[in-house]
Amino acid sequence: MINIKENERLNKMNHSCAHLLAQAVKHLYKEAKFWVGPVIEEGFYYDIDLGDKTITDEDLPKIEHEMKKIAKDGKRIVRHELTKEEALEMFKDDPYKLDLIERMDEAETTISCYTQGDFTDLCRGPHVDTVKELKYFKLIKHSGAYWKGDAKNKMLQRIYGVCFENQEDLDAYLQELEEAKQRDHRKIGKEQELFMTHELVGSGMPLWLPNGALIRHELENYIYKKERDMGYNHVYTPCVGTVDLYKTSGHWDHYKENMFPMMKVDEEELVLRPMNCPHHMLVYKNKMHSYRDLPIRIGEFATDFRYEASGAVKGLERVRCMCQNDAHLFVRPDQIGEEFKKVVSLILDVYKDFGIKDYKFRLSLRDKNDKEKYFDDDEMWDTAEGKLREVLNELGVDYFEAEGEAAFYGPKLDVEVKPAVGPEVTLSTCQLDFLLPRRFELTYVDKGGEKQTPVVIHRAIFGTFDRFTAFLIEETKGAFPTWLAPTQVEVIPVSSEFQGDYASVVTEKLKEAGIRAELDDRNEKLGYRLRESQTKKVPYTLILGDKEKQDNTISYRLHGKKETTTLSQDDFINLLKQEIENKELRK
Repeated sequence: MINIKENERLNKMNHSCAHLLAQAVKHLYKEAKFWVGPVIEEGFYYDIDLGDKTITDEDLPKIEHEMKKIAKDGKRIVRHELTKEEALEMFKDDPYKLDLIERMDEAETTISCYTQGDFTDLCRGPHVDTVKELKYFKLIKHSGAYWKGDAKNKMLQRIYGVCFENQEDLDAYLQELEEAKQRDHRKIGKEQELFMTHELVGSGMPLWLPNGALIRHELENYIYKKERDMGYNHVYTPCVGTVDLYKTSGHWDHYKENMFPMMKVDEEELVLRPMNCPHHMLVYKNKMHSYRDLPIRIGEFATDFRYEASGAVKGLERVRCMCQNDAHLFVRPDQIGEEFKKVVSLILDVYKDFGIKDYKFRLSLRDKNDKEKYFDDDEMWDTAEGKLREVLNELGVDYFEAEGEAAFYGPKLDVEVKPAVGPEVTLSTCQLDFLLPRRFELTYVDKGGEKQTPVVIHRAIFGTFDRFTAFLIEETKGAFPTWLAPTQVEVIPVSSEFQGDYASVVTEKLKEAGIRAELDDRNEKLGYRLRESQTKKVPYTLILGDKEKQDNTISYRLHGKKETTTLSQDDFINLLKQEIENKELRK
């Protein structure tokens, strides 16, 4: 999906279309006042105060119709320059524009606005020459949005739209939006009863339902085995820590705004942990280590809490309570390269198993001029960044560098994955850290009997189980590979009266073989039950009639297929076991 904000021509058109939207709204709602209308990756939006009126789905076509009338009229879009005093006078009846003007930099002595016909809006621009150029647009949706993003302020009406140069591009984009809608993990999650949210629990706090919990459990088992095979040792640590713990790590100074508020319990000041590295530093520090002990690999499936803005919370993709597939590798300096390579190899191995092919590596570096965000130690940063470049070059993988995207304690390698729809997402990350081992005074004894400070590699292969599951839901449209599917086999007798007993025997045999099978012997028509199994996207649906009962066989239909295959019970079980063991992807 194209990034409209980064396309110069489309950026200008969408910026202009936001003004066209505002003008149409002003024609239809005389009392309307406007906050801001920026261009975003998916098009544009405008935040509007309509008093006591609320925009509905039925209002969008009316606003679109008015926009088309204005565009057809073809008025030129004219730029005017004003002094601050002139701007304050021009918009004296609009508190939202006055707020913008008052907050402008004093050095900004010239302020611009744009006029098209009977409508003038405060704006830096640029814009297209005439509204006649704005022919191919669509209003997408509406929502509420707090003024300035602050829940203490008034709720405004936000209307989203998009504009293109021709009908073909607009239609293609709308088709992508429809595809994204069908793949939305929140929609599928509700349909397949994978997870839920509830206001009594809190925003960004998903509840994993049995089907979703089963998928997550399978993912945990999968990555746990891989990590154990690579020498990881797993721990459990508390999901709270003292303020002093995070002051020691540096997170209190660099990450406090993303943490939940401190709570006082007895004489301790505690916070919900946003990450696990401080706890793992103390696990390492629990006893003395020799150089022969390293590398030490500590893993944990850990629940963390981060304060995400309410507007950013989204299903499982962006949450306030998450479970990280986290690990910390404590290594000698001479082991950095080899251990980092093993992490990258593990990432690639996992991606192969899940059929993830479209991804790229991003080397996230510090901004040398930002002394507040990043720990101020040039030598440490130069060493860490140089080491990561060296390893990546040795691996021969393609990567690009992104300044200002590092963690406060060190550079990192992020893997950006292109999903089926929507913008790229970061799934896996691997970070190099010379700082936290120093702050926690971690040591090991070298060959000469001297104490040395280890280096720590932070890594998360799935990132969080929450986001990775959201990604899988949207990639598969809920049609999970058999090994992950909550129900792997749906057993349906043609008639519960005549084949019900046989269907029960088959179902129990499948369960005894470790296969997740469900029996649907409801008194419903066969076609209805088959359609429902397809809707639930169960990989295998067994259809058992008189012939199957007589021959002691099964007939199965794959999800999305109409063909039926007949096998003996044992052959079918062996087929399934092999597919599950090999973690085969759906064809």
